[in-house]
Amino acid sequence: MPSDNLKGSAWRGLQLGALIGISWLVTLFIGLQFDLDQLHPLMITAWVLVRSFLHTGLFILAHDAMHNSLVPGHAGINLGIGRVCLWLYAGLNYDACKRNHHRHHRMPESEADPDFCPTNNRSLLAWLVRFMRNYLNTAQLSRLVLVLTVLLLAAQSHQSQPLITVSVVFLLPLLISTAQLFFIGTYLPHRKEHTQTGHEVSIKSLNLHPFVSLLACYHFGYHREHHNHPKAPWFLLPELCTGRLVH
Repeated sequence: MPSDNLKGSAWRGLQLGALIGISWLVTLFIGLQFDLDQLHPLMITAWVLVRSFLHTGLFILAHDAMHNSLVPGHAGINLGIGRVCLWLYAGLNYDACKRNHHRHHRMPESEADPDFCPTNNRSLLAWLVRFMRNYLNTAQLSRLVLVLTVLLLAAQSHQSQPLITVSVVFLLPLLISTAQLFFIGTYLPHRKEHTQTGHEVSIKSLNLHPFVSLLACYHFGYHREHHNHPKAPWFLLPELCTGRLVH
């Protein structure tokens, strides 16, 4: 992809990033004020799904920052935004995640790929366990506990059951978002078919309508396009898939 396309997308990327970040903060603040006993279950479900979508957005912004495509040509801004996004996402360490992600790009579907399950047992569960083991550690869990403690303290002044409130506005969205990122952004695109053996790399793109792709995981179902053009921001992946961008 020509660099002009990336430079031309910088302002759009910042606008969309700001929209995601501000929406995440606003829905978090409003959610912490909710009296869940007064809300219809459908309203609570809708709020969880909206929060899940925005929570996934935080990770996608950090992911683009890892490729310096969130704000092309400004490594320091990418670094700062990426670190904040991953802290808010789950207390994740940006530098460690960036190292793992670049290993994934350099050696996809190999034993050195932290996002791949190279063993004979490539069941969904075995893959998920290996995937999570590469990203969870004591330091990360401690940071996550710190985030949850701050949210609990913030909810306590408004709620009789702050743990339930924090679960609705943060924990459930985190779990749903993790499932989205793993299943849509890792497992399905890199899952090998039974006819494929050895070290054959077979990165796939999912056949999803662009609107469904956006809701599913911010277009990371277009995974082959992402690996072929890692500096393309998330919102340009559908155009790469359809060939509307010159590359």
